[in-house]
Amino acid sequence: MLKATLRSFLAHKGRLLLSALAVILSVAFVAGSLIFSDTVSRTFDRLFASTAADVTVTPKETLDETLPSGRTLTLPASLAERLAQVNGVAAARAEVDVEGLTVADEDRESVGPTTGAPTIGTAWNPTERSPVELTAGHAPKGDGQVLIDADTADSKDVGIGDRLTVIGQEGSFPVEVVGIVTFTTTNPGAALVFFDTEVAGTKLLGDPRAATSVSLDAADGVSDAELKRRVADALGADAGADTGTYELRTADEQAESDVEQLGGFLDIIKYVMLGFAGVAVLVGVFLIVNTFSMLIAQRTRELGLLRALGADRRQVRRSVLTEALLLGLVGSTLGLAAGIGLAVGLIRLMGLMGMNIRATEMVIGWGTPVTAYVVGLGVTFVAAYLPARRAAGVSPMAALSDAEIADIGRPLRLRAVVGSVVGAAGAAALAGCAVSQKTSTSASLLGLGVVLTLIATVIAGPLLVRPVIRVLGGAFPALFGSVGRMSQRNALRNPRRTGATAAALMVGLALVGGMSVASASMTKSFDQQIDKTLGADFVVQNSNFVPFPREITDRIRDTEGVGLIVRSQFATIAVRLPDGDRVKTTAAAYEPELDEVAHITYARGDSAAALADGRLAMDRDFAEDHGVRVGSTVPVEFQGGRRAELTVGALTDQESADGFGSQGGIYFGLGTLEKYAPGGQDAAVYVNAASGTSADDLRAGLEQTLDPYPQVQVRDIADYKELVHNQIAVLLYLVYALLGLAIIIAVLGVVNTLALSVVERTREIGLLRAIGLARRQLRRMIRLESVVIAVFGAVLGLALGLVWGVCTQQVLALQGMTALAIPWGTIVAVVIGSAVVGVVAALLPALRASRMNVLAAIAHE
Repeated sequence: MLKATLRSFLAHKGRLLLSALAVILSVAFVAGSLIFSDTVSRTFDRLFASTAADVTVTPKETLDETLPSGRTLTLPASLAERLAQVNGVAAARAEVDVEGLTVADEDRESVGPTTGAPTIGTAWNPTERSPVELTAGHAPKGDGQVLIDADTADSKDVGIGDRLTVIGQEGSFPVEVVGIVTFTTTNPGAALVFFDTEVAGTKLLGDPRAATSVSLDAADGVSDAELKRRVADALGADAGADTGTYELRTADEQAESDVEQLGGFLDIIKYVMLGFAGVAVLVGVFLIVNTFSMLIAQRTRELGLLRALGADRRQVRRSVLTEALLLGLVGSTLGLAAGIGLAVGLIRLMGLMGMNIRATEMVIGWGTPVTAYVVGLGVTFVAAYLPARRAAGVSPMAALSDAEIADIGRPLRLRAVVGSVVGAAGAAALAGCAVSQKTSTSASLLGLGVVLTLIATVIAGPLLVRPVIRVLGGAFPALFGSVGRMSQRNALRNPRRTGATAAALMVGLALVGGMSVASASMTKSFDQQIDKTLGADFVVQNSNFVPFPREITDRIRDTEGVGLIVRSQFATIAVRLPDGDRVKTTAAAYEPELDEVAHITYARGDSAAALADGRLAMDRDFAEDHGVRVGSTVPVEFQGGRRAELTVGALTDQESADGFGSQGGIYFGLGTLEKYAPGGQDAAVYVNAASGTSADDLRAGLEQTLDPYPQVQVRDIADYKELVHNQIAVLLYLVYALLGLAIIIAVLGVVNTLALSVVERTREIGLLRAIGLARRQLRRMIRLESVVIAVFGAVLGLALGLVWGVCTQQVLALQGMTALAIPWGTIVAVVIGSAVVGVVAALLPALRASRMNVLAAIAHE
């Protein structure tokens, strides 16, 4: 049996090729994502471990800032002199590192990264652990000289002697590039600007006595942990775990902290890649099931002969599963190789984005090949199990009869019952999602409903083949005559096969339809919310919502034609609520003239009460959930450790979860924020034109004023909508890329089905050719069959996707996004595209069928 299995596998290797491609793609994305993430993690582990000081002292962060306020936490630079006296400290350095700078060239263009990585200003304090070395020019001296990293210099065409403008939290100032530094380790993608140590605090922090951290080197024979203990003893209560103002980390702890900050970025890439792998696995299962089902149908006589020669059911089943495992083994091996290539490509792509990781340092841990083979072998084994059981059921008498197509004529009653039960459960879950008033419950029911209705549609798909394809192909006989009639009947002759072939395409297009409805509804809802809420003529913001220095606000204020400006800032806070919950969120702060630039709906109170000193506003639903009402006093903790008791002055009813902040929609007066967390930068400035100044004139004046500041843009309502549309589109494009992969594999499935179907119908095709069917007519018949199968999958998928999309919108409605929009243009385009997919998928099988020798085809068994 083993010898027969190996011969059978080698005899059918061509027919298994397309199925192997599905395995290869699945394994490649899994292996590639693991190799890439392991390589990047190992690279940065080495970078942070080699550059961290033995002990680092930083200001203690009481809250993790989810949205930057523009404040930089500092400590006294004199702390370095104090700690240098601690026994065991070989050297102590006050460090200045400030993120969020903008550096512009003489053409007023930013020279910073365009990938979202920061531009960092730091003091030039070279040590043996520095990640850079001076390779050209000289060290900076005085407040007008800087060094810049070589990668930024090369990408932005900056050289020694060039004049730049640095825009920091203390304002803008000119500098001259006097040297170039080159990374000796991995360049994390940031732009680095080095200042003279003596002036870095003044220029970057506005205080020559301030620093952002203190780095300590241990003396010989003193461990990092021991040095940390001695420094903590010297600092006393200032280094306390609960009440201290400083945080101490050893080199290992600092490296771990840095890696954790980078972890979110790495996780995004890893999960996106695994998402591609998951889609490939899901759709690949359909392809493999269909392939093995057809191969078994075509080998009925062969399997019957094996049974007649003495093979029992278990041996036949084991033979088919062995073929599947051989397919998985080959696919996994090739997929692992493809995954290595994919990882190399990702590493080079990151290099183009500024993160220079050496491909020669690629890490392939033992877990990667193990995972690759588990995925590849597991997918093929699971997908081939049902066809293998069916093969074991072939009787010895089948060897004496003509080979017949399996599953034809078998009743679909069991599918009808199971599909109906699962579908009813899925429909009930979706109905519950639509009527639920709690977001978490509604979202859970949505997920359950999507899974169940998808399973039900896959199970019951063959039941829908005949009624739907009779409608979709109803015009074929009239348009294409007998060729059209035969193509329609070919698609109808085996509902199981047609349903399985269309299912792969259906899965992808169902997700396309659902995401299209959800994104169109989100876009329309945001448009309505912007129209309803935003009342300013213009909003000045940073391109990536990072706060900007007060200098820019002052320039806006002095622009001709400006009538009113309202500043806003963000701050991370923690609120202790009456029900005992402690909620960390991002709050907004506004100037008292908020009503002049925004339209806010209040359930209780007004803007004057919300923005008064010591008051705050809160979303009504959030307040009700936590037992808060107007007049309640809530303890609020600000970044930096300051605490305040603020009174709820107003409750908003904005029909939007984010309102004017994030969770809870909390906001207060700018004076309140500056009292408890001073030093923040403006996140947005709302601008109204003065009387007699047109919007176009004001915009021209603002753009001229802000020309030296490349990090900020002037936006009106239309621009703001476009910004939101673009952000939604980024997510949608990612989903479309995932689904594009699903569609590619689905096309492989259609190609495989048609190719195997041509082999199966070789004798039939020969007879048709013998009685006068032309080659062109034969190709047309196969193309039409492919088109109707593809459109059938598209219709099922889009119908399912529309239901999912409408239910998703109901979940979004609980978060204030109440508008429902159905992108009919996208749906029509998908249906047309599916027909094109059908035509493309049929090209090679149709060409092969038309080239058959008529006599050889008739004699084929």
